[in-house]
Amino acid sequence: MRRLIRWFWIVVALCFLLEAWLWDRLEPIVEAVVARLPLEWAKHRLASWVEGFSPAASLAVFALPVALLLPFKFGGLWLLARGSWIGAVVMLLCAKLVGLGVTAFVFNVCRHKLLQLDWFRLLHDRVIAWRAWSHALVDPVMHEIRSKLALFTPRRAGRTVRLMLRIRRRMHAPAGGTKPG
Repeated sequence: MRRLIRWFWIVVALCFLLEAWLWDRLEPIVEAVVARLPLEWAKHRLASWVEGFSPAASLAVFALPVALLLPFKFGGLWLLARGSWIGAVVMLLCAKLVGLGVTAFVFNVCRHKLLQLDWFRLLHDRVIAWRAWSHALVDPVMHEIRSKLALFTPRRAGRTVRLMLRIRRRMHAPAGGTKPG
């Protein structure tokens, strides 16, 4: 039972780390896309606009991408209910990726205002602590998996296969050490 509970927490930690990984990877992509848009004045205006907001109002700006993407998520669930699995998965994945990317961008714009809210700062610190906990739980397992997979890299695969074949032959060899002739 303890082993099952440990694996449950590893799966929870992996999900959390996947979210954090997506956040880290999508943030620069969204920033690059926004940087390429010929709306430099709008980006600066958004940043200066948020500067004038109270921390509570900047929270509303931070929540806006979630609210705007909700209809797409509901649409994905509707497609799922109608049996259109591929359309549902595509729509939900797109909504998730766009939502994470845009939320990461907006968070960077609103970060210093949001962290002025005591409860938000505590929540932010808790999320950072969960991330550290997740890494502490998952990293040893990932290290073990990587070390096992390293045996099958192109450089070492031949050696690994030869070793496995030698072990297999020994297991199937007749007792007494005599070779069949």
